Order: sequence, then structure tokens, then C-alpha cells
Amino acid sequence: QVQLVESGGGLVQAGGSLRLSCAASGFIPSLNTMGWYRQAPGKQRELVATITSAGSTYYADSVKGRFTISRDNAKNTAYLQMNSLKPEDTAVYYCNLAKYRVYWGQGTQVTVSS
Repeated sequence: QVQLVESGGGLVQAGGSLRLSCAASGFIPSLNTMGWYRQAPGKQRELVATITSAGSTYYADSVKGRFTISRDNAKNTAYLQMNSLKPEDTAVYYCNLAKYRVYWGQGTQVTVSS
């Protein structure tokens, strides 16, 4: 089993920045992909960004140029640096790890005030 724990969420004003962290523990498969998703109230969960073990990244159009995903394989941790935050970025942010199956964290709330 893999356990994922997110941290770093909070309340920030529009234009501000936050850095989310996702620490993985347990039996972690190699060559995995880690990702960040978010779910706003009344909306479906959506992809924000992903990163492979080799460092290849993918971003949703809505966050390109503002968010940066990274990972430290030695620490089994993924990060999401969020800059120029907008009120529409308000959501619960979830981390996942995918290899053979998908594991999810419990989520961390990000609230951006206007």
C-alpha cells in the first residue's frame, strides 16, 4: 500500500503564492507518475499537473505559466508551486500516485480571496 499526505494549503489573496507538498510512504513502485488534481465545490475533480519519475511534466491549460510541479525522488515527495493565484483556483487539491493502480491523498484546501 501507498500512503499520500498533502500539506501546504491555506488562505491567500489573489496574486499570491502557495507551495503544496505530497509525501508518499509505504511500498512505492518505481517509475511512477505523481499528479495534482483539484475539486471545487459543485464541480468534478480535474487534472492540474503530472510529473513522471523521469521528470516529464504535463499541465492543464488553466495553470500553465503559473503553476510548477516538481518532485524529489529521494524523498518520495512531489510539490506544486502555485503563483499568481486566482479566486477560481479555490478548491481542494489532491495528490495522486499512479503505477498499476492509483493512490490518492486526503486533500488540502486552497482558498484564494479576491
